[in-house]
Amino acid sequence: MAKLALFGAGGKMGIRSARNLLGTDFDVALVEISDAGQARVKAEIGADCVPAEAALKGADVVLLAVPDTAIKAVSHAIIDQIETGAMVICLDAAGPFAGHLPDRSDVTYFVTHPCHPPIFNDEETQEARNDHFGGIAAKQGIVNALMQGPDEHYALGEKVGKAIYAPVARSYRVTVEQMALLEPGLSETVCATLLAVMKEALDEVVARGVPEDAAKDFLLGHMNILAAVTFGHVDGVFSDACNLAIKFGKPVLMKDDWKRDFEPDEIADSIQRIT
Repeated sequence: MAKLALFGAGGKMGIRSARNLLGTDFDVALVEISDAGQARVKAEIGADCVPAEAALKGADVVLLAVPDTAIKAVSHAIIDQIETGAMVICLDAAGPFAGHLPDRSDVTYFVTHPCHPPIFNDEETQEARNDHFGGIAAKQGIVNALMQGPDEHYALGEKVGKAIYAPVARSYRVTVEQMALLEPGLSETVCATLLAVMKEALDEVVARGVPEDAAKDFLLGHMNILAAVTFGHVDGVFSDACNLAIKFGKPVLMKDDWKRDFEPDEIADSIQRIT
């Protein structure tokens, strides 16, 4: 039985991770420094937290379920207590990509992150259909990166990721650099930004007199079919009118060089801003 020390147990991801990990064969030790966080752990999952020193003693895995902005401080504070050959797992690539992890060549660094349940799925229960984040009932994919350490450690890191984000349908091995392209690049800089613009567009047509419920139904319904066609989930094509709208609309909405957001320096700058 591998021992796992979970730091940040009282936070949002800490609670999610602890709830799922406590149902596995890992020997889980929960660490939370705040009184409010400790109370939350007790109230929500019925477990007690332990001091960091006790959790780290003999730990095979150290899971940092803390915000990106805290990765550097937390990892540097505990690194001297982490045993040789142990694995440190982060739940986001930002901190590791930015170079915030301590220099310890005898420790494995691993990153695991959820894809989140997809829009197009085969979920059969209402609980699963309502599990938009994942880790409760809806199947999702995960991406994993072995940043440093022996290749045979990958299986252990993936096992932790699959436990945290269960049920997991697909698991992908990528590099930390590729994970940074996915987030913040693809998922936040592009997807979240365009969704925010779509919400602003919805508000605009409502302000111009369209009933809000009608506008929301219209937009979300079109998002469904347009996305299904765009990503090949149905065998279909856009109408000539739609293709013309895209041809003339894209230059209005997007700069010609928008793909620069995926250049290494832009990704690095974005990560520095959020960490």
